Amino acid sequence: MADPKQEAIEVIHSWSAPRSLSTSLMYSFSQVTSGMNPAFNQYGCTLIVLPEWKPLVYDNESGIKLVTATTRRNSPNNLDSKIRHNNLLNNILAKVEGNNANADDAIMLDKDGYVSETNATNIFLVKKGCVLTPHADYCLPGITRATIMELVVKEKFELVERRISLSEFHAADEVWTTGTMGELSPVVKINGRITGNGKVGPVTRRLQNAYKRLTEESGVPIPTNP
Repeated sequence: MADPKQEAIEVIHSWSAPRSLSTSLMYSFSQVTSGMNPAFNQYGCTLIVLPEWKPLVYDNESGIKLVTATTRRNSPNNLDSKIRHNNLLNNILAKVEGNNANADDAIMLDKDGYVSETNATNIFLVKKGCVLTPHADYCLPGITRATIMELVVKEKFELVERRISLSEFHAADEVWTTGTMGELSPVVKINGRITGNGKVGPVTRRLQNAYKRLTEESGVPIPTNP
């Protein structure tokens, strides 16, 4: 029997562009008429594969700026943020707020005012050598987030998951975000306040290097076009 994982890798390779590739997998369905009733789907699910290459979308050398959005992250009572889906209107509205403030992204709070994530990434802070990140109650528990959490422990830093207030991010020694299209991106300013000394911190750099080594050692190479 064919290995589905290997088949998927071969398909991605056949569509690959030079250098690295980001691949999104989405399920959708076709309806025979308009409406929101899944029973209208008579043809089964459609798998949409979106392989693309583009450079990292954030400045991981000098750092990025964040602002806080007024748009809140979805509550699990409404649409659970832990589910991967394309219903991202809240995130888009928060991103628009970030754009209007000339920031790279926007921090989104939960219904109680605690930090959940940004409009596109998970978020971490460092205080007195301890690495903290919000619980994945109001955010997507991303793959890059999980990888960085493993590296934090491997690099012998203390790791804490808990509710984190915005003021704690303002007072942090270091802050970074994680995501597929940005990897580990240092944050140097939040709401106009300088983070730490305004430069990429030592813990951030150490984990950036550890992540780079990990991807080089364990990542699946994407063949380049001749």
